[in-house]
Amino acid sequence: MIAIAKFGQETSSFSHTRTTLKTFEKFGLLQGNAFREQGFQTGSIGGFIDAATESGIAWEPIPIIRGWAGASGPITDETLHFFVQSITTALAEAEVLDGVFLDLHGAGQADSYPDSEGFLLQECRKIIGPEVPLVLALDHHANLTQAMVDSCDALVAHRTQPHHPADTGYQAGRLLFDILAGHLTPNLAWRKIPMLTHQEQFLTDPPGPMREWFEMARQMETLPGVVSASTFPMQPWLDVPNGGWAVAVVTHQDPDLADRCAGELAQFAWDQRERFLKLESVPAPQAVRQAIAAERGLVILSDTGDSVFGGAPGDSTILLKEMLEQHMTQVALLTMVDPEVVDLAINAGTGTSIDVHLGGKQDDLYSSPAIVTADVVAIGGGEIMAHCIGMESFNAGRAVLLRIGSIQIVVSETEGIGGNHPAVYRHFGIEPGTAKMIVLKTASNFQYFADLASEIIRVNTAGMTMSNLAEFDWQQLPRPIYPLDPETSFLNGRKSI
Repeated sequence: MIAIAKFGQETSSFSHTRTTLKTFEKFGLLQGNAFREQGFQTGSIGGFIDAATESGIAWEPIPIIRGWAGASGPITDETLHFFVQSITTALAEAEVLDGVFLDLHGAGQADSYPDSEGFLLQECRKIIGPEVPLVLALDHHANLTQAMVDSCDALVAHRTQPHHPADTGYQAGRLLFDILAGHLTPNLAWRKIPMLTHQEQFLTDPPGPMREWFEMARQMETLPGVVSASTFPMQPWLDVPNGGWAVAVVTHQDPDLADRCAGELAQFAWDQRERFLKLESVPAPQAVRQAIAAERGLVILSDTGDSVFGGAPGDSTILLKEMLEQHMTQVALLTMVDPEVVDLAINAGTGTSIDVHLGGKQDDLYSSPAIVTADVVAIGGGEIMAHCIGMESFNAGRAVLLRIGSIQIVVSETEGIGGNHPAVYRHFGIEPGTAKMIVLKTASNFQYFADLASEIIRVNTAGMTMSNLAEFDWQQLPRPIYPLDPETSFLNGRKSI
C-alpha cells in the first residue's frame, strides 16, 4: 500500500492575496476516491502511476488528497492545517503502509510556518516512523530546507523550465519502487547556496547558465551510483528565514559520492552567479513600440512584474495604460483580475458600454486602476479546460470580455492562469494567433503559445514579481545573501575558521 498526496502552492511573500481552500478549489480539490478517479492521469501523479506500472510490483494506492493552488500570497494557517491533518490522519489510519509519495511544490509559506512543506513532512514522519520510505516530487523553484531533507528518503525536482511535471513524478516513482524492490538504498546530500536571482534567466531551453547547470545535473546522473541530481533556483519572492538556492543528490549506498556531487553542483551555481543576473527586459513604452512595429504577430509581451505563476494578483494596468497612451490600433489581448468590473459588466449586459476603474486594486502599490470606457462583448467564465502546468482545468469564476478600441480584455474574478494559455481566449471565441500582441502574466512560461508567437519581449514592469529584487522590503531572508549583499561568501560545506 502506497499513500499518495499532492499539496502544491508557490508563495509570493509580497502578495496581498491570501491563499485559502477556495484558492485550491480553483483547480479542483480532490480527496479519496475522487482523487483516484480524476487526479491520477496527469502531472506528477500521472508520471508516478506510469512508474508504478513499469515497475511490475503489485501495489495498491491510498489516495489521500490532491490540492493545487498555483501561486499567490501566504497560506493561512487554517488551510495548511487542513492539508496536514488530512494527510497525517490518512497515514495513521492505514492498516498497511509500504511507502509514501508526496507531490509538493516546495516554496510554500504559511502565516505561522515559513517552511510549510518542512512542517508537513515532519508531521508525516512522526506518523510513519523511520522505516517507511517517503519520496518527494518537487518543483525546482522550491526552497529546499533541512526539515525537508531530514524527513524524506529521496527526492526529485523538475528537470526543465518550462516544467514537465509528469517526468518529475515518473523519476520520483522509479526511486520509490526501486527502494521497495530492494534495488536502492538511498543516500541524500544537499547544499544551501546563499543566493537568489530574478526570473529572467530561469529557462533551460535557450543557451545560458541555467541550461548549463541543469545539463550538469543530467551528466551526473550518468555516473555509476548517482540516481538523482536536483537543482533548486528558488523562486525569488519568498521572504523566509531559510530561503536561498539549493542542490540535492541521491546516490545508492555512497554518501561520499552524493556529497561530492552536491558540492560540485553548488559551486557551479555560485561561480556563475553574475551570469544568472543578466537582465533582458525593457521598459514598458519601448516594449509596446517594438510590438507595434514588429513585422509579424503574435508578439508576446511578458509582464514580469505581474506574473500569476509567481504569485502576483494579475491586475496590473501598466501595460494596458501604455497601450492606451500610444493610441495603438493593432489588436491586443490582455487579461485582468477585477471582480468588481465583472459584476458591473454582467449587470450592464452584452452590447453595452460601461465606464469603469479597471484593475490596479489588489496590486495598489505598483499599479493603479485604468479609467476607461469599455464595450461589454461577451459573458463567460466558470470551468475552463486547459492542460497547463500539470493540471487539466481551472475555474475562472465569472468572466467577461471587454473591448476598448482594438484592445480586448478578458476580465475574471480569479487570476486563474492569467491568460497564459490560449484556452482563456478561445473560451470567448478569440483565436490568439490573429492578434498583433498579447500580454502574458509570466516571465518564463510561454510554452503554450510556442506555435503562435513570432517574438517574445520581456517587459520590465514593477510589481509583486518584478525582477528588481532590491526594491522589495526583505524582512526574514537570511543575510548576507547574494546579490542583495555583494560581499556574501560561500563556504560550500567547509567549516569556517
